[in-house]
Amino acid sequence: MVLHVSSQLIMATERLQMSRLANGEAENSHHKKSDQTPHQAINGRRCANLGSEGASARPCTDENGGEVSDVIRKKAKQQKEMTFQDMYNNQGLFDEDEDDDGDWEPPQLQRTSQMALQRKAKQQKEMTFQDMYNNQGLFDEDDDDDGDWEPAQEHVETVKWFCTNCTMVNLDDVTRCDICGEHKESGILRHGYFASPFSNDVGPIEVEYETKGHKDLGSQIQTSNSSTAVGFDERMLLHSEVEMKSHPHPERPDRLRAIAASLATAGIFPGRCYPISAREITKEELQMVHSLEHIETVELTSHILSSYFTPDTYANEHSARAARLAAGLCADLATEIFSGRAKNGFALVRPPGHHAGVRHAMGFCLHNNAAVAALAVQVAGAKKVLIVDWDVHHGNGTQEIFDQNKSVLYISLHRHEGGKFYPGTGAALEVGTMGAEGYCVNIPWSCGGVGDNDYIFAFQHIVLPIASEFAPDFTIISAGFDAARGDPLGCCDVTPAGYAQMTHMLYALSSGKLLVILEGGYNLRSISSSATAVIKVLLGESPGCNLDNALPSKAGAQTALEVLKIQMNFWPTLGSRFLDLQAQWGMYCLKNKKNRIKKRRRAVAPLWWKWGQKSLLYHLLNGHLHVKSKRC
Repeated sequence: MVLHVSSQLIMATERLQMSRLANGEAENSHHKKSDQTPHQAINGRRCANLGSEGASARPCTDENGGEVSDVIRKKAKQQKEMTFQDMYNNQGLFDEDEDDDGDWEPPQLQRTSQMALQRKAKQQKEMTFQDMYNNQGLFDEDDDDDGDWEPAQEHVETVKWFCTNCTMVNLDDVTRCDICGEHKESGILRHGYFASPFSNDVGPIEVEYETKGHKDLGSQIQTSNSSTAVGFDERMLLHSEVEMKSHPHPERPDRLRAIAASLATAGIFPGRCYPISAREITKEELQMVHSLEHIETVELTSHILSSYFTPDTYANEHSARAARLAAGLCADLATEIFSGRAKNGFALVRPPGHHAGVRHAMGFCLHNNAAVAALAVQVAGAKKVLIVDWDVHHGNGTQEIFDQNKSVLYISLHRHEGGKFYPGTGAALEVGTMGAEGYCVNIPWSCGGVGDNDYIFAFQHIVLPIASEFAPDFTIISAGFDAARGDPLGCCDVTPAGYAQMTHMLYALSSGKLLVILEGGYNLRSISSSATAVIKVLLGESPGCNLDNALPSKAGAQTALEVLKIQMNFWPTLGSRFLDLQAQWGMYCLKNKKNRIKKRRRAVAPLWWKWGQKSLLYHLLNGHLHVKSKRC
């Protein structure tokens, strides 16, 4: 880009020279001065270069020794101090003259221009194309022959979509989730798990939710005392994460929508089950479970658009009310069932609760719904309450609340992995404190992948024997369905048939007074099918397949033995069961060992390897040496 000295500057120079001629200060005529080009008028002087470190202190003179005006020197100094970018941004100061030499520029300005262009080229080379496209204003066209250059095609960002069923991310060019196989436009929120996972269903959701229950519950007591009650209120759907993040939160309103759609499609609710009126739990009732500080902290969120108790436990302005409704429904369901006005019940509620402790909210949980229900039913007259928690995560909040309470027996089956699985609590040695030892029973799985056989085995040998000896007046299930097959957080393998079987096994306790409370579960197809299977058992249907004679995995059997060894110190009836199981476990291990050896011996090795350099490999192939494995 060529820079020129302003014509106004030349005119000023000519006037100064005329003044000097009039006063006898110059030796040459004005005509001779005006014949010089504007650039010669500045750069033709014998003076310091514009690119030198500092301007010369001596006065500049022209070719004949004449002194140059201070205005010219000041302008030269100004040009010297200006950066190339400054001159470019103020190029109006250097308009072209209409002379033949208008395309000439000072040498230093040429060097400055070249250096700037080199820097620009280097900057373009180092930046990605996306950076240059996003900042194309930095690279405007110059007034040169390269003005026809255009940026390349815009880089098209890959479009992604999140699976409605499991929330996993997928590329836009696939129509079915790579993780769970659900169709991109699944109708699971319209028909629940009855919707095909392989085809699209984009019609409007027509499921009508019973939100307020019946106006007069008392009028239905005569017809509902042999029916299953369901607690649900659509205002709990308003509890959601406000901040848009890179991935949808797993605890989302769609969890309730999918279950409600499944029940409606099956004609179970509304239909065979009846709703109860929803009410918000009172502060006085909550103080039986939580500290006043915790209650007030949760209430404070109703004045905040978006807030977090922990990085994964969110709240919006509707969350406190949703938590109060969930706790109120659980308390009322427990009272209705215990009083005989309902046969049993299912609390279709959120936010979940079993991680919420006396003074804290965590793990998506704000108020502990199961604890509220247990204490409410005790107020109604129950002396002993059993809480069975089959959520894949340990209910650390429930354990904390009843850790010193002998009237509430808490049994939890959860993935533990030596404390490495969230929340890290729930080891088998955690049995209760302050005289309530044995009233906390933890069955901690040592790895993922446990399924129906492991859970049924633990129920047969640990849960039911202890629960029968405890003889509860009321039973509560903290029913998290995140141990279900396909859940993205639990990574276990329990099927709807397994959940139905466990519900059926607990149904005989406490004369059938059973309340199931929804906790976790983040695969919509898994939780909706599992919840429906559980409610069908509550309605009196058979659980289906018989899992009584199923053998557990090695990890499951080992965990059961460890728990029995600890709990038989508090429940004497477990002693003989432990000895019998230990004997069976020894035979089971021996049988598995022989099978492993047979499989290894299928790889036949030459006999001479036994004495050669490959003797170690020979013994490994034939099962004489064993390599420790970390797999369960």
